[in-house]
Order: sequence, then structure tokens, then C-alpha cells
Amino acid sequence: MNNKNILVTGCAGFIGSNFVPYFLDKYPDYNLINLDLLTYAGNLENLKECESNSNYKFIKGDICNRELVEFIFNEYDIRGVIHFAAESHVDNSIKNPGVFIETNVNGTFTLLDVAYKHWMEKPFEYKTEYLALNADTPGSKEQVGYDKCRFHHISTDEVYGTLNETDLFTEETPYAPNSPYSASKASSDMIVRSYQETYGMNTVITNCSNNYGPKQHDEKLIPTIIRKALNGESIPIYGDGKNIRDWLYVLDHCKGIDLVYHTGLEANVYNIGGRNERTNLQIVDAICSILDVKYPTEQNEIIKHSKLNIQNYKDLIVFVKDRAGHDRRYAIDATKLEEELGWKADEDFDSGIVKTIEWYLEKYNAK
Repeated sequence: MNNKNILVTGCAGFIGSNFVPYFLDKYPDYNLINLDLLTYAGNLENLKECESNSNYKFIKGDICNRELVEFIFNEYDIRGVIHFAAESHVDNSIKNPGVFIETNVNGTFTLLDVAYKHWMEKPFEYKTEYLALNADTPGSKEQVGYDKCRFHHISTDEVYGTLNETDLFTEETPYAPNSPYSASKASSDMIVRSYQETYGMNTVITNCSNNYGPKQHDEKLIPTIIRKALNGESIPIYGDGKNIRDWLYVLDHCKGIDLVYHTGLEANVYNIGGRNERTNLQIVDAICSILDVKYPTEQNEIIKHSKLNIQNYKDLIVFVKDRAGHDRRYAIDATKLEEELGWKADEDFDSGIVKTIEWYLEKYNAK
């Protein structure tokens, strides 16, 4: 048989652009077809290392475009979906919630429904096809069905809402989304669940904590802190800076997705978290301290030629008005993934943040 074709969506973005090279390197018997509209967070530069790989194809397009999605399924006989594509910036969802509903809810529905019709005859019955094993032996055929096809939906811990000071999100935590972004992701999770329960479609969902690492969009917290510091600009911190997030290095997330896609139990949800809780103040403090060593302010040409009178990068921190609906704490319990599938994060925050900063120093030519 030819290589198995998998549709991946939104992989010019942060997590997907880390996943694709990892996956292609590990599985040479897969072809990845990447469908991405290249909105504000998508950047093909993130995937430059994959352009010459014969097992990779990029298609620019919208997951809401049913005609295009149907064409891709038929043209490439898609045998699996790993669905990353989403509008994901909470601040943007507050300003313009409509696009989040359109992409995250309607786009997920379109992918699911096309996959269902391509893979299944009717509810709980997968299609079967017959392929010739050998052209030299007429009549010799192999039955190849669609029963191994799987739809893996990538989601977020934000669907669970906010936590008190001690609890952790588990796979049984009730959904309580508080922003248009998290509500749209919760809705898409429910649509995936409905196709599993109503049609018997093979689905899995992973909910991850805050990712960090190379290739993240400049507007996100950690890239913003690094970029603002290097440019000698004020580093804005919402509210009192004591909001807590559980931080997960992006490659550890990619390895978790790989594990769940291949070995996770059908109809299951798996939480992927780094067990690295930090307040925003701790994050900015750690980044500034590392920058003080790796690229001191006295070596920073922008700061040297400015009128700034600062001794270290922490002097640039300013507190700004908190954003609407800002959840106080997220923290994931990844016990199910660890114990049932054997996943373990390779990076803790101390090691991962150094790798992240070094990547951005290279990106901004600040070495």
C-alpha cells in the first residue's frame, strides 16, 4: 500500500509547526497534508524545513470551505485527521468573537462531517474497499477498510474555566468556559463528542495547558516579554500579575499528541499538562533574569542608544489594567496520560524556558 495520508489543520501556527517536522521525522510512512488559511498566527516560515519533504504538502484554504475539504478527502483519500486549526488569542476573541465561532465551531463541524461521510457508510458502520495486492496475480485482493481512521481534536484547558488555589483540571472536570475563545473551543469539543456518540466515529480529544517554545506568535505572553525587553520597551503585565498558568513545552505537547493519536482509547479525552505552575510575575521575572545573563542591557545596542536609565530588564515591567474575563488559575492533572499511555514531559520550565529564550535571541539577532 501507499503511505497513509493524514490531514493536519492549522499547522503553520505555533503548535502545528512544531508538530509537523517532529511527526515527519518519526513516521516516514505517513504523508501529511496541511490545510491552513494563514491568518494572523500562521506563517509558512515556520515550516521552511519541511518544504522539500516529499511526504509533506501544504494547501492554503479555510476549514469552513466544505467544497475544498471534500476535495482534499477525495483527492488524497484521507485516513486520519489531527485538527489544530483554531482562532486562539483570548484578547482577539473579546474584540471579535464572531470569527472564533465561525472557525472553531463551524470549521470543526465541517471537518467532522466530511470525515464521517468519507469514512463511514452509516452510523457505526465503516466503509470497506478492496485493493489489488499484486498486478501479476489477478484476483488476489486485500480488504482495506476505513475502520482505523481517527479524528483527533486538539483543545485547551480553558474549556474548564478557572480554578481555586489547590484543585487541578481532570478529564472529568465540568466545562465552564469564561471567554468567547474558550466557549468556542468547548463547543467544538462537544461537536466532536456528538459524532462519536451519534455516529460511532473514532475520535479522541486532548486538552492542553499553556504551551511555550519556538515559533510562537509574537503577541503571546512569553514572546511579548522577550521582544519588549530586547527592544527596551515597557513589558505589560495584566492586573496584579498573579494569574497562574500551567506551562507545557511545545515539543512535549507534540509527543503527547502523537501518543494519543496512535494509542489513545477511542472516545476518550486526555489532558496534557507540564506540572509547571507559574504566576505571570514569576514568568516575567525568570525571563528577565535569563536575559540579564545571556544578553545584558549593557550589550543591548537598542537600550545603549536610548535614553532609558535601567540596570536590568525587570526595570521595564509595568502593570496594566486586567483584561475582561481573565481566569485566575489553570492547572492540569495529566495522570491519566502518564499512567495509561506512559507519557512524560522531557522539559521542566527551567530547562524549557532557556531553550525558548535562546531560540528567540537567534530570531531577533540578539546574540
